Amino acid sequence: MMNLTKLDFVALDISGKNYLSWAFNAKIHLEAQYLGTTIKEENNTSPQNKDKAMIFLRHHLHQRLNDEYLTVKDPLELWTGLADMFAHQKTIVLPKANYEWTHLRLQDYNSVIDYNSTMFRITSQMNLCGEPITQEMMLEKTFSTFHASNMVLQQQHRERGFTKYSDLISCLLVAEQNNELLMKNHQYGLTLQDHSHSLK
Repeated sequence: MMNLTKLDFVALDISGKNYLSWAFNAKIHLEAQYLGTTIKEENNTSPQNKDKAMIFLRHHLHQRLNDEYLTVKDPLELWTGLADMFAHQKTIVLPKANYEWTHLRLQDYNSVIDYNSTMFRITSQMNLCGEPITQEMMLEKTFSTFHASNMVLQQQHRERGFTKYSDLISCLLVAEQNNELLMKNHQYGLTLQDHSHSLK
């Protein structure tokens, strides 16, 4: 029995700005409830399962979208209608994500955690838009954007032959804790020194 008192994920906004993540989450949840076929072309889903899927999808829509599709009873029709309405989101999200990916640099962040968080936000957006970012690409992006003062550390990590981005990040977190990876903190320290000298 589905619990309708709370949302499993954020409802689809009337603007459609969260459509890509909403569609991804909705599909996963429908699959988990064995209702994934209800939103596929030429399916032979039972009326009962179609109703279950409709209840679930409607529960995760903005009220105005629910009103707009009030007479729609088939989940595939609802799914297709929403896709047609908000397909343009890819043309908005992807160029911005591509730009951010191009300019993403490890050296620009105050901590490995901040960099990692941004990395996953950007790559998630690109993956949702059908532009997958591989582990190899994430590793190379990180290696190639080390600060110039950390080139020895970068080379050491390259030679370890990482195949998983998460393994590299774990090592960088340890290096950061050991003050081997200075990142922006080095520049911040120099700025403070310059400022203190100017006050003398």
